[in-house]
Amino acid sequence: MPSHDVLIIGAGLAGQRAALAAAEAGATVAIMSKVHPVRSHSNAAAGGINAALNPEDSWESHAYDTVKGSDYLGDQDAIEIMCREAPDEILWLEHRGVTFHRNETGHLGTRAFGGASQARTYYVADITGQALLHVLYEQLMKHHAAIDRYEEWFVTSLLQDAGGHCVGAVARNIRDGAMETFTAKGTILASGGAGQAFKPTTNALICTGDGIAQAYRAGAPLMDMEMIQYHPTTLLENGFLITEGARGEGAQLFNKDGERFMEKYAPNKMELASRDVVSRAEQTEIDEGRGVGPDGQGILLDVTLVPKKRILEALREIVNIGRDFAGVDITREPITIRPGQHYIMGGVKTDVEGRTPIPGLYAAGEVACVSVHGGNRLGANSLLDTLIFGRRAGAHAAARADGMPMPAEPPASRVRDEEGWIASLLQRGPGSGRRVSEIKDELGEAMNRHCAVFRDEQGLSTCLDVVRRLQEEARSAYVDDRGTIFNQDVLGAIELGYMLDCAEATLLSALERRESRGAQFRTDYPERNDDEWLRHITVSLGASGRPELGYAPVTITSWQPEERKY
Repeated sequence: MPSHDVLIIGAGLAGQRAALAAAEAGATVAIMSKVHPVRSHSNAAAGGINAALNPEDSWESHAYDTVKGSDYLGDQDAIEIMCREAPDEILWLEHRGVTFHRNETGHLGTRAFGGASQARTYYVADITGQALLHVLYEQLMKHHAAIDRYEEWFVTSLLQDAGGHCVGAVARNIRDGAMETFTAKGTILASGGAGQAFKPTTNALICTGDGIAQAYRAGAPLMDMEMIQYHPTTLLENGFLITEGARGEGAQLFNKDGERFMEKYAPNKMELASRDVVSRAEQTEIDEGRGVGPDGQGILLDVTLVPKKRILEALREIVNIGRDFAGVDITREPITIRPGQHYIMGGVKTDVEGRTPIPGLYAAGEVACVSVHGGNRLGANSLLDTLIFGRRAGAHAAARADGMPMPAEPPASRVRDEEGWIASLLQRGPGSGRRVSEIKDELGEAMNRHCAVFRDEQGLSTCLDVVRRLQEEARSAYVDDRGTIFNQDVLGAIELGYMLDCAEATLLSALERRESRGAQFRTDYPERNDDEWLRHITVSLGASGRPELGYAPVTITSWQPEERKY
């Protein structure tokens, strides 16, 4: 039974940064991922990472933009920490080999991103996440003596002792189906978001809300789950992400009449207003009959306004995406896009050190809610969030572990119980119920229809009924693969349960928040209501086994809520 000071579940940027920080503090570390670390979803972050590093910029300006972008739901103490520590993190990355773009003077160069008052986004073409991920993985290899890597292991549940402390996890070796317990003094969830609960989504197939649901089932509260970001530019055909970097370089949005419609919605920032504002503007144009493409469900993104040399230098990946998946040469003609599910601002409630209310359990990255994003995340703040709070969680977990005894070995029954549960999944045949994939598709389509850019009570209630029916059907869903070697079918059945938990929490929170703020736009409550709803909504698993709603205050330090205009 492996034992470590710190166990990290998830090996994207948050997990790898946590592992490095914990190892550098002297802890023994295990990092576990259900895919190879360089296949983590952090790869998909294209446009860049924010920091007020230029002399004419300031962390206070970055913080204000982030608070405003959050529609004043972000906790300002956490936002201040993130923005204040951002410049040093960029330099740390650069010194370890991240090949950030440099301008004509040889200095680190920036591009503009939505909702920002300065061009403060540092980038590597449009593969920034991939560039960061590979450099951090190189650093993991460098620390091989202190960091054990468990690649292609799938966590099925968290371990807790008699006092409710988190003391590790139970996991399945995907290669051969063997189950094992991993004990640790501190456990850090860094397993990403739950975008696969929506269809379509820009998220990788691995983004199934595992850590969010595992923490929830262990008794940790979730927060801000109603805040689901729809990215303004995803490919109409399949939901693939078209980076905000395109608009940062000068691409513009047009409706079927050739109108640059953002002039009506955000006359100052235009296409570089915050993501929720741009997505609502696009969806309004579509809903009012000014969309393009099949059934008028798209909007034109014109990248030809950017010089071709610059496109090929800074946006080469979306050139390939346009050509391969839409048959469009974006250097010659506009591409058709639409708003698409992209990011979850909510997650497991943590403090600025990554601690959850469960002793020994931490969370960082998209799985967590600090809350630095509040009602709406600014583009290029996600990579920053993963790194700053991944590092802080890793350092704190290592310090906490110093001098603590290793937890007692869990009873063998824990593994036997998990093995029995999985065996019961494998015993189900076609006559027992529906396919896992069918239930997942119905879930994604229902969430995208009723819990998207615009929402109302009737649609959210309808969707909640669907989710609760699917929760029942998931209990008898069957899988085709009965084997033990790389059985993705059985993992999909477990992931389905995680996604349904996340969807239920999202819908309950969206129904509860009877106002419009950030990504939550209720057509039946179209105004922001600070008097009643300037507060976080939490969801916890009650003693009855059903979700219970609660509230948490929003931390305000320097910036009082005001009307948000772009």
